[in-house]
Amino acid sequence: MLRLDRWLVTLGIGSRSEMQKLIRKGGVKVDGVAVTDPGRQVDEKTAQLAVQGAAVDGRLTRHVMLHKPAGLLTAARDKKQPTVMDLLPETYAAIGCMPVGRLDKDTTGLLLLTTDGELNHRLLAPGRHVDKTYRATVDGPLDECHVAAFAAGLHIPEDGKEPAFDAAPARLTLEGDCTGVLTIQEGKFHQVKRMFRVVGREVMQLHRMTFGPLTLEDQLPEGAWRELTEDEAAVLYAAAQMKAGGAQ
Repeated sequence: MLRLDRWLVTLGIGSRSEMQKLIRKGGVKVDGVAVTDPGRQVDEKTAQLAVQGAAVDGRLTRHVMLHKPAGLLTAARDKKQPTVMDLLPETYAAIGCMPVGRLDKDTTGLLLLTTDGELNHRLLAPGRHVDKTYRATVDGPLDECHVAAFAAGLHIPEDGKEPAFDAAPARLTLEGDCTGVLTIQEGKFHQVKRMFRVVGREVMQLHRMTFGPLTLEDQLPEGAWRELTEDEAAVLYAAAQMKAGGAQ
């Protein structure tokens, strides 16, 4: 349950003072009835909301599948460069819908966003072993020696400000001379590029195909997004060993 004025502010409709004035003037309806008390407790999960005669989606829990294009930062905001949040309506940022992990600026593919902070954390935790699959095109041929090296696990040396680490064994499948599909369970900064660099290859193009149980929808063009279905959200929570709305 939430105060009505707080619900409207959380949805990004306006400031608290603005919403209190609007409510007192009868500009807000809950379940078809005008409410003039800003402190009225409402169930934001089930109540139908209308503001100045227009229906408003009042859900505060949302999960999004986005086909990230190249050229956008995976960040909530940036003063100088466009981010993936610029592709979504402002309401999503207002309710705290944030990217799950990060894709490099030049990397394309599946990016998940969620308002559930615990789900976000668990999906990224190495101990959860949530697979992420990428198609990588590199600057030279790939062969079975590379497959074996990834399968054995790689030591990733320090790279500028990024510390060294030991990458867990990963699965590389060859697709053509210079293309491979790599599945990892971690998600450290520039990890895929650094792993290929260790075996003598530079990544020229990188595209994420899957995250956990979800696969990027073929019909979703670059820059497009949609909310997850209930079934998709359910399998995502299962991958994080959670129930929707709470950890197991």
